[in-house]
Amino acid sequence: MTTDPPPIAGVRRYFVTARGVDFHVTEAGPADGRPVLALHGWPQHHYAYRHLLADPPPGLRIIALDLPGYGWSGPPPHRWGKEDVAADVLALLDELGLDRVLLIGHDWGGYIGHLMVLGAPERFDGYLVLNIPHPWQSARGFLPHVWRFLLYQPIVASVGKFLQQHTPILEVILPRGVKNRAEFGPEVVRAYADRFRDPVVAQAAVDTYRTFLLRELPRSARHTETRRATVPIRALFGIDDNAVHHSLAAAETAKADDYTLERVPNCGHFITDERPDLIRARLITLAEETA
Repeated sequence: MTTDPPPIAGVRRYFVTARGVDFHVTEAGPADGRPVLALHGWPQHHYAYRHLLADPPPGLRIIALDLPGYGWSGPPPHRWGKEDVAADVLALLDELGLDRVLLIGHDWGGYIGHLMVLGAPERFDGYLVLNIPHPWQSARGFLPHVWRFLLYQPIVASVGKFLQQHTPILEVILPRGVKNRAEFGPEVVRAYADRFRDPVVAQAAVDTYRTFLLRELPRSARHTETRRATVPIRALFGIDDNAVHHSLAAAETAKADDYTLERVPNCGHFITDERPDLIRARLITLAEETA
């Protein structure tokens, strides 16, 4: 089992406690640079942003978290309710003394990011969101794709702790989530999968999906999202994602003042690993647009 974070040249690492969570933070770029907060998903951690951390765009301070219970962050004092996690991350911004940031979010980190830009838009200049549905779903749009979620989410929510700790399930799942496996070699897979041998991390993943399936998904079916996004949102979506369909992030159904979707060909779910060049370029553009 991996006990230390994988090495990334030139980064600074530290822990900050916010709302009862001991956050592990990895950052790069000038300490007084424009802050960019980067949030990962499952089954990953801050290493998803290793390329951006190793080569931060000029003038930008890249701050990559391990979300509560994931990576090297401590467990949260809750069962990974997404609004709770959003509040945890906002409290971390307070602890870091950051009033406004640019935001990047992938997978569950993207879900959390949407909640934050809807709930506290004054904290964000712009949002680059990666391979996650937007929150303005309708039954008509969502139901044709629900089978994708049922392929893996109930398994993680039920027996996921045992599977992540004691079987090679992540070594199987991770390579299948990318289009070009040459960009997602065994050493990268190990950097993610090994961390989920830790019981705290494995439990965080279980809680992520269990809370979503038992509480949050039924609630969203009864009460659709009505808040409108005022923060500029730029969505990137690898169209060969076999877990989430890109139509669930369509600009036509987004309730937002400034939302665009760029569909990325020959790219799977783990776009941060497959297309770090594109993410870097779009982040620079977003920073320029919101300067």
